[in-house]
Amino acid sequence: MAKATKYVSRVPDEQGIIDWSEEENKVWQELIQRQLACIKGTACDEYLEGLEKLKLPTERIPQLDEVSSVLKKTTGWVCEPVPALIGFGEFFKLLSEKKFPVATFIRSREEFDYLQEPDIFHEIFGHCPLLTNPSFANYTEAYGKMGLNASKEQRVFLARLYWFTVEFGLLDTSEGLRVYGGGIISSPSETKYALHDQNVERKTLTADNILDVLRTPYRIDIMQPVYYMLSKVSDLDEIRKYEVEDIMALVEQAKSLGLFEAKFPPKESKIAS
Repeated sequence: MAKATKYVSRVPDEQGIIDWSEEENKVWQELIQRQLACIKGTACDEYLEGLEKLKLPTERIPQLDEVSSVLKKTTGWVCEPVPALIGFGEFFKLLSEKKFPVATFIRSREEFDYLQEPDIFHEIFGHCPLLTNPSFANYTEAYGKMGLNASKEQRVFLARLYWFTVEFGLLDTSEGLRVYGGGIISSPSETKYALHDQNVERKTLTADNILDVLRTPYRIDIMQPVYYMLSKVSDLDEIRKYEVEDIMALVEQAKSLGLFEAKFPPKESKIAS
């Protein structure tokens, strides 16, 4: 999780409304139109079904209550406005309460193609359609409960489970590879890379190899060298069946064994002159 950001979230008024500017709405419009074209034949059926239920506006940023009203009816979730960055503790708490944290800012044009912080486009377009799916919604809630009482070090390992499923998960379907992770779905370059790059490692994820996921390094500022694949979103039900104590035992085992060798170079540190 980034430690600093130039972005400041907008604060909803007493009615929960955010008065987005014309430029902010224009950025949303351009982002969603580009991604709607990109996900044809690449996003999984479960995501597309959720997108149809949400009926997101294309000409403006949706108000959170608009999205929450659909989520409530389908899986009981709501969108929770949060600052641009929140800590792990607040993140896990919100998920455990079926509140999906949405930072209420949208990226600048200078970072139109990529930004490290999750903005409202990433959260709403990337994740909320699948939150209408019971398997995905229940898994996300269970994940929040996993981290509630975890230590700081344990949460770092748990973050890899979220990263390789909710953010950068793939499906290996009978029709071919499909995307369900929001970090891929909200990025045209990552979508193309994840599905078609010949140097990418795509590993099958089952309830029996969660330990491998917990030991797989990742970087947030590069294209992923490793992805984990389910066959369908409902496969998350098998992972969710683990008790919190069992998952934490795997976390401790991962800590003991250490991480796998990284498939990427270390990030260059910025040294002050």
